[in-house]
Amino acid sequence: MRLVTFRDAKGTRVGAMDAAGQLLDITAVDAGLPHDMIGLIAAGALAGALAAAAKAPVVEGGKLLAPIPRTPKNIFCVGKNYHEHAKEFAGSGFDGGAKDVVPPFPVVFSKPHTSIIANGEPILSAMDPTGGLDYEGELGVVIGAGGRGIRKADALKHVFGYTIVNDVTARHLQKRHSQWILGKGLDTFAPMGPAILTADECPDPKKLVLTTWLNGEKRQQAPVSDLIFDIPTLIEAISAAITLEPGDVIATGTPAGVGIGFNPPKFMKAGDVVRIEVPGIGVLENPVA
Repeated sequence: MRLVTFRDAKGTRVGAMDAAGQLLDITAVDAGLPHDMIGLIAAGALAGALAAAAKAPVVEGGKLLAPIPRTPKNIFCVGKNYHEHAKEFAGSGFDGGAKDVVPPFPVVFSKPHTSIIANGEPILSAMDPTGGLDYEGELGVVIGAGGRGIRKADALKHVFGYTIVNDVTARHLQKRHSQWILGKGLDTFAPMGPAILTADECPDPKKLVLTTWLNGEKRQQAPVSDLIFDIPTLIEAISAAITLEPGDVIATGTPAGVGIGFNPPKFMKAGDVVRIEVPGIGVLENPVA
């Protein structure tokens, strides 16, 4: 099932999206369901949501929000996690002076919840006065049952589902500050959505394929199986000493084809449209304003 967060005249609540892309009001069928996504995940209410979706009415005129408009903590992001992207990034000066082309351990940074926007909402180019605006299409992992010290063998049991995240980056700010949060955590720099594909629909996330287009030109395409550090490894590494909570999001890294990888770089500008698709999850599309 694909779960969403939406808003209409009745307020903000959790819904579902059917195969035709229609928005379904599951709380209209089961008023006992939590109305927010984190509450639904924490309550273990997926079975109730599934049952309600089978009878839920279609919502007319509802506005999709990010599936988790405010994550419990900053979004956990992983850098240089596809082999070809690690190569195109090596020696660029944008990786904080790292000496290894392929990192020996996951490179983890974060984006604050204030950077999250929904499908269709604008990425504000004015947040980056240096003119180095770049896209990074990524698979997002949504944590279900939280915990600390999660073993790799058990990690997928802690996944609630999968979404799409665009790790928008101001490249010159990223290089200037070395630590990446001031180049990547700016307002509107984390488009997320359109939905969460629940883990029961995706027992093997390695089979998912991510594709990114800029203004209709294909820029990125790679299967999740190409990750240097797979999803269980990332969950084990992050949870080793940081407690993961229901609704936490891990953006797993981006494939080759980002703007900084071209010679000369091909950065985004106002008027552009960036589109990221993962079949099963849907399409995350945002204009640059």
